[in-house]
Amino acid sequence: MEMRTIAILGATGSIGTQALDLVARYPERFRAGCLTAHGSSEKLFELCRRFRPDVAALVNEPAEIPQDLRGIQWFFGPDSTVRALLASKCRDALCAIVGIAGLDAVWHALDVCERVLLANKEALVTGGDLVMAKAARLNKPMLPVDSEHSAIFQCLQARQGNPVKKLLLTCSGGALRDWKKEAIYHATVRDVLAHPTWNMGGKITVDCATRVNKGLEVIEAHHLFAMPADRIEVVIHPQSVIHSMIEFEDGAILAQMGMPDMRGPIGYAMGFPGRLPYDARPVDFAALGHLDFAAPDHERFPGIRMAIDALKAGGSAPVILNGANEVAVGAFLRERIPFGRIPEIIQSALESVPVSPIKSIADVYEADRRARAFAMGSI
Repeated sequence: MEMRTIAILGATGSIGTQALDLVARYPERFRAGCLTAHGSSEKLFELCRRFRPDVAALVNEPAEIPQDLRGIQWFFGPDSTVRALLASKCRDALCAIVGIAGLDAVWHALDVCERVLLANKEALVTGGDLVMAKAARLNKPMLPVDSEHSAIFQCLQARQGNPVKKLLLTCSGGALRDWKKEAIYHATVRDVLAHPTWNMGGKITVDCATRVNKGLEVIEAHHLFAMPADRIEVVIHPQSVIHSMIEFEDGAILAQMGMPDMRGPIGYAMGFPGRLPYDARPVDFAALGHLDFAAPDHERFPGIRMAIDALKAGGSAPVILNGANEVAVGAFLRERIPFGRIPEIIQSALESVPVSPIKSIADVYEADRRARAFAMGSI
């Protein structure tokens, strides 16, 4: 079987480290040719010692590079991830940088890599039409890594050309799922980061608690699968065993299931069209006893509704949503605002920042700048 070199952009994060676990399990199939991180220099140094990439990058330049790692080609600074990716000439790029910061990497990965393994939903939330048009023009596959989109992608492999009526995205409900509205507003960082089923980074875990994350996933699904918003449904599923589903016109539904473990969707993208076995915990249906479902409560958690409204508004509205959310979540994690201020700031930005057309990547960044400026002024 042919060896695939892979650039792991965001190597020290949750997705990156789990991808590297799979690289280590399959040394005959994968080699990490490029590893990048933002500021976790010591973590990246340890990964570089273990996987010996040709190229590595840190956005925040460290005081020095350890002597034993100076044989690696290093890049530093705001554009270091893209420069490292271009220099590495890897066949695949796993784009796992959180936020709009990952858009540039996805954009350039389409130019130089054979496949893009997409774990950065914000690249499609903000630049979806542009990114998908470029992928189609270059005939480059965009393989989803988010568990929900991977599930839909896997189900679509079995459709045999039959049209899909609806996509159903499952949602764990986040750490505050059963909280009353009054208590939700004053939830602490510790409360919010205690996710019941998934182990993820801080920003994404907060997004799960507000359910903005699921709203962003609706927008991502719209772009990845060319599905209009009114044919994408969200259902609360606390056990996170069904990762998502597709419904056909005759009412038949296909679901992709498994215990929560991101190595499953990461491995499916890395090994596609094959699968990469790992020490996955099997589903014990008898022990589970039941699987629960509920409709989203948009009054307690307006994140999904705000995202769908932004998608329907079009233009820069999703960019405004995302930019305001990133600023608000950052302020919450620094304990500068209460949890309940996050959706308030987003909604205010959507109502106050003018929506404009998105015709270029520059338009995306300008809309993001305006949204962030407004949100920062609201903190």
